[in-house]
Amino acid sequence: MLYTNKDIWNVSYPILLALLAQNVINVTDTAFLGHVGEVELGASAMGGLLYICIFTVAFGFSTGSQIMIARRNGEGRFRDVGPVMMQGCLFLLAMAAILFGLCQWSMPTIVRMLISSDNIYNATCEFLYWRMFGFFFSFVNVMFRALYVGITRTKVLTLNAVIMALVNVFLDYALIFGHFGFPEMGLKGAAIASVAAEASSFVFGMVYTWIYVDLKKYGLNRWPQWDSALLGRILSISCFTMVQYFISMATWFVFFMAVERLGERELAIANIVRSIYIVLLIPVQALSTAANTLVSNLIGAGGIGGVMKLMKKIAKVSLAIVAICVLLMSLFPKLFLSVYTSEATLLTESIPSLYVIGVAMLVAAVANIYFNGISGTGNTQAALWLETSTLVVYGVYVFCVGWWAKAPVSICFTTEILYYALLLVASLIYLKKANWQNKKI
Repeated sequence: MLYTNKDIWNVSYPILLALLAQNVINVTDTAFLGHVGEVELGASAMGGLLYICIFTVAFGFSTGSQIMIARRNGEGRFRDVGPVMMQGCLFLLAMAAILFGLCQWSMPTIVRMLISSDNIYNATCEFLYWRMFGFFFSFVNVMFRALYVGITRTKVLTLNAVIMALVNVFLDYALIFGHFGFPEMGLKGAAIASVAAEASSFVFGMVYTWIYVDLKKYGLNRWPQWDSALLGRILSISCFTMVQYFISMATWFVFFMAVERLGERELAIANIVRSIYIVLLIPVQALSTAANTLVSNLIGAGGIGGVMKLMKKIAKVSLAIVAICVLLMSLFPKLFLSVYTSEATLLTESIPSLYVIGVAMLVAAVANIYFNGISGTGNTQAALWLETSTLVVYGVYVFCVGWWAKAPVSICFTTEILYYALLLVASLIYLKKANWQNKKI
């Protein structure tokens, strides 16, 4: 069994469209708040990153669940898919309740230790107070994503994300600026809009699954019960991806802490460039997710000999798409930046950082595919150690150029080039030298 480019695309493009729609939340928050003020823009960056740092723990659990679902799907054990999905939902709902309580109690103290500017501190606390309510919806939403990616029915993710994006854009415009009879809430409005968008995604996932999925075939027709043994098996894979994603995002947050100490203007530049960076990496994220699930399905179907060829094929597609994106961004940088700001000075000062992330994207296009392929084999512990060792170097570099040398934002962004270059080298060495073929999940 060997997946063709058409097979790869059929799995990837719905994920790409879903990620594009989901990232409308990030883009609209940044774009609208960029016209409110630099403090609001900086606070949304810091608050959003803190939220994502916690959210990635749930996402890491869902990635491990997705790997197991994909393996069962590839083996033809369809009725074992549902219990993994439902056990994950129960676990993540419990986690959401615990983390929500802890964050509401401790977040002001944590934010005070991380942010030096009083203006950004107060705005970040206001943003996070409302944003944390999203845990109860987003933590379950990632399990719906794990289900549909795992069974390779990814087209539904596009529709889900479009609904989520439309709700967010409408409410962002209405609540931030006070249109359509809504009060003008500014930064608080952006947080509430994001939570409402996640709630709409949750409702859609429940309704669509109930109506269009063969519940009996996938074992989803049984009332969910706590199964410690199954949860233990899921966690044996997921615990490593949970830690991996958290460390990855926490290190990214350290980068923004360093930039925040350079000034409010520098933080605004970093947030704008980060938003463009994330959007243009969406094709890579989609193809990486496809690599993860297709590798797991391929191994489950007995095609382990074709794993390396599959990853190489996906990496080529990824690099070609990103090269086009980088070329367009390099030719028309002001066009991309003008979405976020109309201030001429801020726009001009952001261009050097944009060129730096263009180089990082080219390396990331290949590195992410091979790295996610390792997770797809079920060797999530190895993936954790690979990324952790890479992030140690990344963290030292951030400290040197950002905290100690206080280099310009564009120089600080060279950390991304270093990170992906190290990740690519480490992944290729592991795939060539390690014994990853016999992992059982």
